[in-house]
Order: sequence, then C-alpha cells, then structure tokens
Amino acid sequence: MGKIINENEYKNFILQVATKIKQTQIKLAVSVNSGLLHFYFELGQMISLKQQQAKWGSKFIENMAKDLKKEFPDLQGFSRTNLFYIKKFYEFYACALVQLPVGLMQSEENRIVQLPVGLLDEILFTIPWRHHIEILNKANTIDEAVYYIKQTITNNWNKDTLALNLKTNLYARDAKGVNNFQNTLPQPLSDLATQTIKDPYVFDFLTFEKPFVERDIENKLIDNITKFLLELGRGFAYVGKQYHLEIAGVDRYIDLLFYHIELKCYVVIELKNKKFIPEYAGKLNFYISAIDTILKKENDNPTIGILLCRDKNNIEVEFSLRDINKPMGVSEFELTEILPEKFKSLLPSIEDFEAELSELLVSDKEEI
Repeated sequence: MGKIINENEYKNFILQVATKIKQTQIKLAVSVNSGLLHFYFELGQMISLKQQQAKWGSKFIENMAKDLKKEFPDLQGFSRTNLFYIKKFYEFYACALVQLPVGLMQSEENRIVQLPVGLLDEILFTIPWRHHIEILNKANTIDEAVYYIKQTITNNWNKDTLALNLKTNLYARDAKGVNNFQNTLPQPLSDLATQTIKDPYVFDFLTFEKPFVERDIENKLIDNITKFLLELGRGFAYVGKQYHLEIAGVDRYIDLLFYHIELKCYVVIELKNKKFIPEYAGKLNFYISAIDTILKKENDNPTIGILLCRDKNNIEVEFSLRDINKPMGVSEFELTEILPEKFKSLLPSIEDFEAELSELLVSDKEEI
C-alpha cells in the first residue's frame, strides 16, 4: 500500500514539475519576445534619428543590412525589409508614446532622454513581431493599431487570424449595427452586448451562384462553423440551425441559435437574403419571446436577437426597434457571389482582352 501511495505521490510530483516547466517556458518566451521588441523599438529610434540628423537617404538602410550581415552572418532579423519595418515600428508609435513619459534612458549621444512606457509596457511589447508587421501594413491610425493589439491579446489570435481580421476591416465593423440594447438591457450587459455585434458581417468564405436562398446560406455557414464562429466573435457557442419550437400547436423554426458564454444568454440569429423591412423585427421579437419562455433558465440573462440582412436603411431600422422591448440588433452581411457557369462563357477571356488591346495599340500607332 505504501508503495502505491509513494508512486502516486511521485506521479503528482512529476505533474507539478511538468506544469512548472511549461509555465516557465511561457514566461521565458514572453520575456524574450518583449526584450526583442524593446530592442527593435530602440534600434528604430536610432535609425530614424540618424537619418534625420545626418540626412542619409534610403540607401543607408540597404547598406546597413549588408554590413550587419557581414558582421553577424548567422543572425536573423536584420534584412533590408525588416530594418525598414523596425524604423516604421518606432516612427508609427513614437508620436503617441511621447505623451506617456515614465522612465529615462541613455541615448547614443550620452544625452538623457525620456523613455515612454505606459502603452509600451502594457501592450505594445506583448505580441509577436510578425503580428506587428501585419498591423503596420494595414493600420492607418494609432487607435486602429491599438485596437488590433488588444484584440490579439484578448483573443489569443495567431498571425493568420489577425491578418484575416485586418483584411475584413474588423476595426470599422466592430460594435456597430443598429440596436436597442441600451434601452432593453441593464448596464453593463448592454455595453457588452453592443460589443458583440458587427456591421457588416463578412462571410467571404462562402461563395454562391445565383439564385440562392437563406437556407443555402445557413447550410454553408454551419458547414464552415469554425470560420463562422470566428466572424461572430468571442463567446458564441453553437446550439443548432432550423431550431425547432412548437408554439400553440404550430411548428416554428429559428434559423440559427447560439448561446453566448460571456453574456450568459441565448442569441437568436435570423438570416434574410433581402433588404430589411420592419416586419422582420416583429418576427425576431416573436422568436426571442419564445426562447425566453421555453429555453431560458432562471440564471440566464434575457435572450438577444440579431437580424442579418443584405441591405438596410438605418433610419428605418431605428424606427422599427424603437418601441420593441426585447434586445435585438440589425446588421448587414456580405458574401462572395459568382456567376453561374452558363453566363461565364458569355464573358470575354483574357486572350480576347489581349487581342483587343493589341488592335487598339496598332490603331493608335497608325494614327500617329
């Protein structure tokens, strides 16, 4: 018996050690990444200031990359392209960070200058360098860049997920959409609900040939559930499509039903492959009431409805939601439409375009 106890104790001890090693590995990785980004920021400052003071041209960075390669042949990270990004990294954030001076550092000219921290230590040095490159390529403002940095940290986005959200301009779409959450939900639940809705939702992972209907969209969304959940955002758990409810002896079917983990409530999603009309809000209100009565538990918050349509007039939507006492929002959605095969043959080919262009060029030369 004592041997078994000792073996169990030993296994538990090994498990504790393994956990400690993993935690230390994560801390070391974070520390190494933070140290690298601090170095890049300071190097970017050195490059930027030297170019301004000495009035060196762009060839300076190209020569610098070659000389560093000779000096450190096995060291990565000092290519011409990366040095340009390092310089841009400093210049992009410097104007915002100078407003938050905290520490001091010694400059290369032995002058004491202020080292901005604040945002620096909180978020700027916490995401990988490849993520920063994606943001520097797409973000136009500091606010936009900070938004993507925070979202990366909060949602643990990998580089590809970040690139996708940058491509679909999540910053401009997040917490958008016409809704009545402020009037129908208590604080802070109303703010959190507002943050979950986007406008438009971009389902560019779906492609359709016309004509298609809502059921086609539903089926493809569920076939691509991982990408669909990613576009919906953090916290959504899939419950079902064409979710069946029997109300007063009549069968009813909700397009898509989810449960939101953070909001602690059911979310009814209705799809309309048409422009919004006020009648859609009434039907969504009906389904929300049904879920509140049939599925909602005592510890659940009020059910939320999201209506996704192809087009809408915001003023018309606001009037439609004004006196509804159930929380709901209305947003547009976008997807990729392709021409049916029978129409594709009617379009000119690349070869046709080239031949036509060649004839035009010949005609122009003859006229000249």
